[in-house]
Amino acid sequence: MIQRSMVNSIQRKMFGGKAIIVLGARQVGKTTLINDLVLDSRDDVLSLNGDDADVRSLLTDVNVDSLIRLIGDNKILFIDEAQRIPDIGLVIKICVDRIKHVQVIATGSSSFELLQSIQEPLTGRAWQWNMYPLSFQELRDHSDLLTEKRRLNERLIFGTYPDIINNPNTQMELLKLLAGSYLYRDLERAPGVARPDLLEKITKALALQIGSEVSTTEIARLVGADRLTIEKYIYLLEKAFIIFRLPALNRNIRNEIKKGRKFYFFDNGLRNAVINNFSPIHSRADVGALWENYCMAERIKMHEARENNVLSYFWRTTQQQEIDLIEEDSQANLSVFEFKWNPGKRGKFSKTFLNAYPPKEKRTITPDNYDEFLLPNLMD
Repeated sequence: MIQRSMVNSIQRKMFGGKAIIVLGARQVGKTTLINDLVLDSRDDVLSLNGDDADVRSLLTDVNVDSLIRLIGDNKILFIDEAQRIPDIGLVIKICVDRIKHVQVIATGSSSFELLQSIQEPLTGRAWQWNMYPLSFQELRDHSDLLTEKRRLNERLIFGTYPDIINNPNTQMELLKLLAGSYLYRDLERAPGVARPDLLEKITKALALQIGSEVSTTEIARLVGADRLTIEKYIYLLEKAFIIFRLPALNRNIRNEIKKGRKFYFFDNGLRNAVINNFSPIHSRADVGALWENYCMAERIKMHEARENNVLSYFWRTTQQQEIDLIEEDSQANLSVFEFKWNPGKRGKFSKTFLNAYPPKEKRTITPDNYDEFLLPNLMD
């Protein structure tokens, strides 16, 4: 069993008077996390699944008395796929406010649906964690640094969903199943999704543009939809933890791109499944994009696991000067990074940028040194 980095953090918050909310895409291991945390070691847990129709019916229009009868002598109420339950926020609020001896744990695979339901009722009443596919640090901790570095090519192609790591002989089949059966399940139920087929087309268009600026106007023309619909569906893909955006930094320089954005996938394997390309690294034309996507996603996981307060950007001018990643810490210090798959290539850091935004750090990240980028303090 690969231990998730958030386990200790969640354990410290147990029975602290607030609900525990864990959000993440389907199949990233949320249920397994809770099994490991409480279900396998306690017999006072009521476990419910929002995908079950009878559970949704049971938790509709509840009150304090009906919840007390339902929970009985249990000390923990675990609700999996909580976004499927109408007014789940009110259910959790009643438990937190009125049934104080019970710890509520809820997981959800669509932050759009779940946060819509819980945001107002649970203000000040919940701790929240985002869960992603396994991180470089989690995999390093499970084996060792050398072993994980030797698997870099495999990670770039097949990603790090738990099922993929645990079943190396069926990686391709599992990823195709993930991209086909699970990827759009929650999104297709989201309000206003009139054309589910568009989700697949938009996801594929974004998968083919990782590392590049994305024009929603161009995607709209490509898939035959209006720009506002494209914007809405991209927002839903973000809320389902499939993709994340990187905005452009623009503050001082006249020729900076001001409204640009790039999109990356939280998992390389899922991205490759979307475009149906599992070719080995040595035969791929998109290895640079794969490398950049992997580093970006792993850096996001690292910052969240360590609760770092960091803002991330890219930078580009109309003259095509560009920097892949800029990070701004809580003291407004900037660090800049370029990603190069070829260890022999050095990143070119624009003098225009360096003069306008003097950074405290600038580095080129390659397969030779990426462990330092993803594990900044090896003593941690």
